[in-house]
Amino acid sequence: MMKRLAWMLAAALVAAPLLPAAPTASAAPAAAPPQGLEQLAAEKAKLLTEQYGTVSVQYALIDQGRIVVSGQSGRNDEKGKIPLSADTMYGTGSVSKMFTAAAVMKLVDEGKIDLDAPLVQYLPDFKMKDERYKQITPRMLLNHSSGLPGSSLNNAFLFEDADAYAHDTLLQQLSTQSLKADPGAFSVYCNDGFTLAELLVERVSGVDYTAFIHQHFTGPLGMDHTKTPQDGVDPKGMAGLYFPSLARQLPNETVNVFGTGGIYSTAEDLARFSQLFTDEEQGLLSAEAVEAMEQPEYERGLWPEEADNSIGYGLGWDSVRLYPFDDYGIQALTKGGDTIFYHGSLVVLPEQDMAAAVLSSGGSSSTNQLLANQILLKALKDKGTIDEIRPDKSFGKPVAAPLPAELKKQAGYYGTSGQLAKIELKGSGLSVTLPGLPEYPAEKYIYTADGTFMDEAGTAKVEFVKETNGQTYLWVRQYLSVPGLGQTALSHYTVQKLASNPLPKETASAWAKREGKAYYPLNEKYTSMLYVLNGKLDIRRAADFRGYAGDKKITGPDAAISALRIPGMSGRDTAEFRFYRQDGAEFLETAGLRYIREDAVKPLHLGKQSKVTVKEDGYARWFHIPAAAAGKTMSVKLPAAGGFTVYDAAGGLAASSVASGTSTVVLPAGGTIVFAGEPGAAFSVSLSKK
Repeated sequence: MMKRLAWMLAAALVAAPLLPAAPTASAAPAAAPPQGLEQLAAEKAKLLTEQYGTVSVQYALIDQGRIVVSGQSGRNDEKGKIPLSADTMYGTGSVSKMFTAAAVMKLVDEGKIDLDAPLVQYLPDFKMKDERYKQITPRMLLNHSSGLPGSSLNNAFLFEDADAYAHDTLLQQLSTQSLKADPGAFSVYCNDGFTLAELLVERVSGVDYTAFIHQHFTGPLGMDHTKTPQDGVDPKGMAGLYFPSLARQLPNETVNVFGTGGIYSTAEDLARFSQLFTDEEQGLLSAEAVEAMEQPEYERGLWPEEADNSIGYGLGWDSVRLYPFDDYGIQALTKGGDTIFYHGSLVVLPEQDMAAAVLSSGGSSSTNQLLANQILLKALKDKGTIDEIRPDKSFGKPVAAPLPAELKKQAGYYGTSGQLAKIELKGSGLSVTLPGLPEYPAEKYIYTADGTFMDEAGTAKVEFVKETNGQTYLWVRQYLSVPGLGQTALSHYTVQKLASNPLPKETASAWAKREGKAYYPLNEKYTSMLYVLNGKLDIRRAADFRGYAGDKKITGPDAAISALRIPGMSGRDTAEFRFYRQDGAEFLETAGLRYIREDAVKPLHLGKQSKVTVKEDGYARWFHIPAAAAGKTMSVKLPAAGGFTVYDAAGGLAASSVASGTSTVVLPAGGTIVFAGEPGAAFSVSLSKK
């Protein structure tokens, strides 16, 4: 679980994770690249698209203000008529957060924001149920230590729809939430902190966020291909997106929380953006602001001991001491980003005045970062800055030692974001299973004489740590190697031990009725990408640990709240569960999303003709596909503002009118259908035999 979880977390830097008035990179003539560097970049990019699930990739290296390497690989549009180029735009995901951090620091430079003043001084209408919110500062938004639950992204990810709902309703969403930790206690990745920072920039500057970044950054730096959805981006200029079960190219992805993850750009433009952090003469940010952003902000709160790592927050940055560059005595800053279909990485070497940017359709920010690392290391070697590119690290082959009896008390249940883990200690080993995901096999580790557990390959060290806050964590130090792309390192607390939580009879009875039940999303817009992913929730609990639903501690018949206090990535996105009943149906609300329990989902009407109408509440309408309808062809006359999605019995995507333009589908046995649209939207449904 640690190996699998570590990689997923590194890849999720939503996710993470995710420049001068002097002659800009766009205006400077291209310098001849060192021999072999351009070829290496092209070969590694091709490797991503041929072996690592990346549809297309675009990369650029900037050195001393000049783009010295630029290229792309993979496929673009479905018909092959629009080739990839340096101007093809991609979603940057959470790399967008660096624009937000820079915007806040620009206002700090102007004396309009004090990083350590209460946020409510600038946003007096920001309120939460938890009075500690008054202690949150702008710094805490940028270093992820605000204590906010995580991500309020209702209607944030849409297909070609620049609806500002997620931005406009954030303060309302937060007003119903409580903090998960004291502000400043520890840094744990938080999307809402950067949407709040986006609002902060708008409120203090008096202009909208898009206009602010164009005025202060993209314009002066000649970043002509960097935009937000508010700019009205032409989908033909964007990299093609694809979903495994759909043959057709998808509509473009629109992320409507710009400060968190909604900026579109190119690799060359992101490389130019890096000049904010490398060129002391750029004049757009002060040297003091840039230096402040590079400080190890993660050290202000709870954090594991120092070790090789790819996560270590600055202000905006995912890491201010990125492995493997710190092994060479070179400071490297990085920000990664993953939306649903786009992925990005920016790696900056401020002392070398160099940076590499990699963007992709498909793949992950983690593999993009590895490509950026490879390009930078090769460039450093060619320049003589480093003598050699060092081989991958490991901890060596484990040698088993007797397991101390006192360690066995650490066995039990642990929590991580959205998941429960069971740790067992037997013989000389440690095993981890995920009760909520029984299909995943146990991961096993061997106890060794230095007091840690190691995997058989010697790539991971694991040990229990009781922290100053009284919590017990599993600390994982790990080297992750990707053939042909190099190695990254992680050092983080992955799971937290959970205390037993016996339930009163009434509470136990209420939750027993939810066991194994599915809850279907209701209040996502019909253009939402959540429907393509089938965003239903399943309530599963461990048979012998019933007081928790995933990572959430059950606090009453209709409530559960996360008990996690984990820095880094494993404690992110921990919104409460709140259940309520209405008109005989049970609903679940979490992070602004509303769901309905499967018991209230009716079978699709079997008549040849029927109509489905979205009610005044605007909630999506869900239906089971009855056995008698399986194999029949469903044809739908769509309203102007609506769409439908069909899933098979396993929850896989069978058809989507929004994602693929279809209006006809053969209904799968045991599947489900959702119709979503504006209130009053009516769907005319016809059923016929094949």
